Amino acid sequence: MALNLCKSKLLNALLFTTMTSLSLATIAKVIPAEQLNLQELTPTEDQRLATVNMVQLLRRHYEKIPLNDQSSVKIFDRYLETLDPDRRYFLLQDISEFEKYRHKLDNDLKTGNLRHAFEMFNRYQARVKQHLLFNLKLLKRGVSRFNFAINETLETDRKNAHWTATHADQQSLWRKILKDRILRLRLAGKEDEEIVKLLTKRFNNQLNRLHQNNNEDAYQIFVNAFTQIYDPHTQYFSPRRAENFDINMSLKLEGIGAVLQSEDEYTKVVRLVNKGPADKAGQLKPADKIVGVGQGTDGEIVDVIGWRLDEVVELIRGKKDTIVRLEVIPSGSDTTGPGKVYSIKRDTVKLEEQSAQKKLFTIKEKGKSFKVGIIQIPTFYIDFKSAQAGEPEYKSTTRDVKRLLKELEKEKVDGLVIDLRNNGGGSLQEANELTGLFIKQGPTVVVKDSLGRVDTQEDPDGSIYYDGPMVVLVNRLSASASEIFAGAMQDYRRALVAGSQTFGKGTVQSIQPLNHGQLKYTLAKFYRVSGQSTQHQGIMPDIHFPAVYNTEEIGESSLPDALPWDTIKPVRHTPYQANIPEIMLLQKKHNQRIQLSPDFIYIQDQLNYQRELEKQTKISLNQKQRQEELQQRQEQRLAMENTFRKAKGKDTYKSYTDFEEAAEKESLKEQEDLPVEDDAYLFEAGNVLVDYVQLKQRIAANDSVF
Repeated sequence: MALNLCKSKLLNALLFTTMTSLSLATIAKVIPAEQLNLQELTPTEDQRLATVNMVQLLRRHYEKIPLNDQSSVKIFDRYLETLDPDRRYFLLQDISEFEKYRHKLDNDLKTGNLRHAFEMFNRYQARVKQHLLFNLKLLKRGVSRFNFAINETLETDRKNAHWTATHADQQSLWRKILKDRILRLRLAGKEDEEIVKLLTKRFNNQLNRLHQNNNEDAYQIFVNAFTQIYDPHTQYFSPRRAENFDINMSLKLEGIGAVLQSEDEYTKVVRLVNKGPADKAGQLKPADKIVGVGQGTDGEIVDVIGWRLDEVVELIRGKKDTIVRLEVIPSGSDTTGPGKVYSIKRDTVKLEEQSAQKKLFTIKEKGKSFKVGIIQIPTFYIDFKSAQAGEPEYKSTTRDVKRLLKELEKEKVDGLVIDLRNNGGGSLQEANELTGLFIKQGPTVVVKDSLGRVDTQEDPDGSIYYDGPMVVLVNRLSASASEIFAGAMQDYRRALVAGSQTFGKGTVQSIQPLNHGQLKYTLAKFYRVSGQSTQHQGIMPDIHFPAVYNTEEIGESSLPDALPWDTIKPVRHTPYQANIPEIMLLQKKHNQRIQLSPDFIYIQDQLNYQRELEKQTKISLNQKQRQEELQQRQEQRLAMENTFRKAKGKDTYKSYTDFEEAAEKESLKEQEDLPVEDDAYLFEAGNVLVDYVQLKQRIAANDSVF
């Protein structure tokens, strides 16, 4: 008996130190789907009719995509990718069974037959439950039964991985994923008992949510796999508006001011509302993944991996002036270590903070002073209700900028910077009218619809409100109306565009009601007066600054099936100069400055650090190696920070812990607008403007020296 007991203990130990398929199969036998006690979801008649209606409406889509076998293949692949993007749930045998539907989904959609799509979703739910039960069974045996001393690795980028062929292979993958999660929590300083409790709670919560899924959840996922083969902005919304793609928490609700979407098991940040609470706090960034939410400065952080998007949003929202803490895996962060915790004070986005604002600063160049005016435009806004009511003092971007231009004119500025960074767009009317402030007359933007009809927007008046030198500052989050304005300034050669490539959102959407829910679809495209589309490519600046955001993760070109960049016939317009003189010289002077700038050196170091981390797709499951890698990364990060602080004349941090604590305290402060001198990009835009002013002066004086 004692011998058998010893053998049993030895076997149990070996189960976690070896990687044989047999041992894994012994730990958790495969649970047949029919025994999982999951309700089989079936479509409704309303959903069937809505599907037929959608197919008919999408004939009006800008991109004329025929619904045939070729598009059926795309829908099939997109549906699988949406359900199981990391190929961890479905087995090869599941995919083989589904293959008979690969060329049938087009006909299913035309007739409203949703049976095959629901069959695939039900199988997916069964596999997810098997995964969760497997994890819970392993956790019952305790964290100490995992061997973190052996050399194992986990491939984190499984987008193109093969489907696992057997249950044993699948469970081997599941075990490694669980082991990585345990290791992350260990590296975050959590004890084994706490880890078991936390992960058990997480997986039980996910099981409960799995049982709460209904036919609307299944329907929404499938039809959006269909609609988004047209383009990323064509989307079905359920009657309850519980869409799993993006929820805007920005203007009317008290919260943090962020647009979120579901991605795999995570809640991903799409963008931050300019001047909103999260934007002011300065820590949360687009493409970050939220994995936990805590209330107050010391409330328990609730694990939200696998939660529905609307449930995560409810946790993040709250009363003004209260604190919410977000546990985040930063975009491009070190995959070997734990996440970060950011504290954000909830607030509403105030209209006055969304309004255009001005700044003024002086740059000294070779003994001469230049006054630089700045107008920051967070969004293209207009109070439609007040305007329609005939109120004389209604607020709008153009009206506010007119007033600011008059104020700057009194200051006798030598040039103007229009700051459109992070401006996600807004009113097309305002983009058109704002363009008109800087040109005397002419077309501003062209809109082409799905029938090929072209509508050209014109400058609404024949006057010009500012005719001096200008720089338009943009970045990857400058989108839509921002791109229309920046593109017009570039095409008229009215201003230098500086910064990085913009977002590339050059399409127009319309929302149409269905018998069941709504359909948002793309019906037109924007074009610049030069005939170039703003879609996909965005605006390429004249003077390139280092790009902060990874274009593979953020921007229209990062989205699957985004409509392409193209051109139409240019519309007649008269540029203000034959060309922007000496662009290469201006770029050279910019490059020389940033090579000596502590701010830009620090920015470039951060970018290099992040890009190096993004290349790492295979991580070690050996605790000692992970700890060493984490320590190395922290030392590298601390050295970067201290080098920057030293160059700026600030005290350095003695340890990485000191740095982390300082960053946490800083996030709790109300972040005021940075002085221009502390905003590296804005200050450099001013330098580029001064170079441009001097160049124009020398050309006018026939002086070749610069």
